[in-house]
Amino acid sequence: MEELKHECGVAMIRLLKPAAYYEEKYGTRAYGLNKLYLMMEKQHNRGQEGAGIAAVNLHTEPGTEYMFREKAEGKEAITEIFKRIEHSILNKEAAVNNVQCSMLNVQCSMLNAQLFMGHLRYSTTGKSGLTFVHPFLRRNNWRAKNLCLCGNFNMTNIDEVFRFLTSQGQSPRIYGDSYITLELMGHRLDREVERLYAEAKAQGLEGIDITAYIDDHVEMANVLRTTMPHFDGGYVMCGLTGSGEMFAVRDPWGIRPAFYYQDDEVIVLASERPVIQTCFNLEADVISELQPGQALIVNRHGQVSLPQILEPRQNSRCSFERIYFSRGSDRDIYRERKLLGEQLVGQVQQAVDGDLEHTVFSYVPNTAEVAYYGMVEGFRHCHHDVRTEKVVWKDIKLRTFITEGAERNDLAAHVYDISYGSLQPYVDNLVIIDDSIVRGTTLRESIFKILDRLHPRKIVMVSSSPQIRYPDYYGIDMSRLEELCAFRAAIALLQERGMQSVIDDVYRLCRQDPSQNHVRRIYAPFTVDEINRKIVDMLRPEGMQAPIELVFQSIEGLHHACPNHPGDWYFTGHYPTPGGIRQVNQAFVNYVESSKQV
Repeated sequence: MEELKHECGVAMIRLLKPAAYYEEKYGTRAYGLNKLYLMMEKQHNRGQEGAGIAAVNLHTEPGTEYMFREKAEGKEAITEIFKRIEHSILNKEAAVNNVQCSMLNVQCSMLNAQLFMGHLRYSTTGKSGLTFVHPFLRRNNWRAKNLCLCGNFNMTNIDEVFRFLTSQGQSPRIYGDSYITLELMGHRLDREVERLYAEAKAQGLEGIDITAYIDDHVEMANVLRTTMPHFDGGYVMCGLTGSGEMFAVRDPWGIRPAFYYQDDEVIVLASERPVIQTCFNLEADVISELQPGQALIVNRHGQVSLPQILEPRQNSRCSFERIYFSRGSDRDIYRERKLLGEQLVGQVQQAVDGDLEHTVFSYVPNTAEVAYYGMVEGFRHCHHDVRTEKVVWKDIKLRTFITEGAERNDLAAHVYDISYGSLQPYVDNLVIIDDSIVRGTTLRESIFKILDRLHPRKIVMVSSSPQIRYPDYYGIDMSRLEELCAFRAAIALLQERGMQSVIDDVYRLCRQDPSQNHVRRIYAPFTVDEINRKIVDMLRPEGMQAPIELVFQSIEGLHHACPNHPGDWYFTGHYPTPGGIRQVNQAFVNYVESSKQV
């Protein structure tokens, strides 16, 4: 129920036929734009702070635009962008009176482009505003040197890359991983174009023949192989060039996801498989996953290659994608989320002392619904006819206006509502399953307060994921240790039991040796149950009557349910990259110094 923001969602389309083909077969020249719109809307769950699109038209004359970009902010950004494009196209067509001018205008618009790229953004760095909305564009008078980038990524070593760029004599205008990535890749693209220029001259070519040679021979694999080794992080990096190259490259650990499909009409890529299935009416088995360290490259002639850009590393596909971020409509994710819920049956039955006759089952929020079905089915497989109700409802976001303190908290408590009469007061237990418990703020300020009005005998709060103990640095907005309720509980237990020396030792080790995750020592003295009980103490609202028990998924259960996505650093602290380890140690140093515990 605590909304986690995720950076981000991507969509790419390369049309392989002339515009007239799609007009004749599908009844519109806007086939590419329409499909891009659908792919972005189907991934709206991945980003609601902003959106942007880019397109390249390969058949324009000098002096007319060939590389287009539109961006907007807010939850309605996708709609705003495509309305803006529609208005522009209609105005252009209405402004001309003869066929020749009309065709020229349409040709110069985004309507007849062959390459399309879309992006949905959630900020995980705290930087907001249209400036930070993807895609990012690097302009040049040479078509092949124009570069447009977007991605689902977070880089953990941007300081190092910035120093590398400045040591080369460059001076990036903005300090941010997106802009610095653009500048580094743009620099390498410039070198590739200059290499081809020298080749063309050596062959005796001149003038526009040199330009044509460059456009036809750009090797994006060269650019990617000299760019991507500089980065540490989780990413799917996507881009277009003005000369018609389209590419996407995935990090070597496979942290961030990407799927693609090709036939004789289109080549498409998206962050989630069901998006491609739905938008192009396909079966799951014909859609491929981009592999760790691999790139999908489509040259200006529509030829596809899948070069290995970086050597694959240990499989660290993000398990949170399976638990929470990706849409549950994916065939495999649906099955995995049901299994995550089913595996909790034994712990839940123990938490209610086996009294299923007087227990009501429900869920919150909607993303936990599939795990809820799995849990209920698990009980029924054990021949228990459990009672299910829609107990919790989420209302529209309430504005707090200028209220402060207690009044603001009171308004926050009413974001959720309950089904009155859904359980027998003081008799029935209430089991509520969620997909994750991160900060605990919503539980303390809203959920527990509102559930207590039903007077359950006991509330069992279930998480289909394990305790979130560590920040994420690969694209999820969990970057501060003190925001995590499991971390706050462990620190409180250490202090209560006179174990301040553990905090001091971890602080010293984090400063001395950034190569290992020393923060794991904070949790080592305690069992999961001990931390659970402390979390309850910390999140329990004052005056609440019903007792509370927490049930979390085990690490073993997580890996059993999601065997192909073992990335679990937010639960275990096993970060796959040096940058992640370095940042979690720094996060602990920042926490201790800000709290003045040393």
